[in-house]
Amino acid sequence: MKSSAALAIRLLALDVDGVLTDGRITYGNDGEELKSFNIKDGLGIKLLQRAGIEVAIITGRQSAIVARRATELGINTIIQGREDKLVALKELCQKHGLELTACAYMGDDLPDLAAIQAAAIGMTVADACAAVAAAADWQSGFAGGCGAVREACEMLLEARGQRRELEAEFAL
Repeated sequence: MKSSAALAIRLLALDVDGVLTDGRITYGNDGEELKSFNIKDGLGIKLLQRAGIEVAIITGRQSAIVARRATELGINTIIQGREDKLVALKELCQKHGLELTACAYMGDDLPDLAAIQAAAIGMTVADACAAVAAAADWQSGFAGGCGAVREACEMLLEARGQRRELEAEFAL
């Protein structure tokens, strides 16, 4: 992946199940749905936002849990219940006045494939399906829900020359 592509990124769109989570869905006895999110991914997202990169969520499922996590992270753009991720990504671009060349997309499975191929930087997790892994410009060494998003955020920040500066804000 060329750092010039990373310099142009203004929006990172993320899938949820299998990217921000490990892809498992747990149902409680009362019908509630449970998902686990990695706190390290959350800090990576906040670092990207501090660097001026908008973060959005595109997911095929509907979940109040996802809306809650997005709110906690300051993610204002959430598209839920959409199987056609490329159409949703193009809608995001239009909403933000961006071209696909200014967008990165991270997904893990076949519904994400076209968006990964169309984005300036298509990213995936270590445990992505084979077709997605083959199409991605960059693949994390971590599985979904296990720090893959954090690694992607750090990669973008490093390529833009912003990682050390942002990390230094946490030091004495």
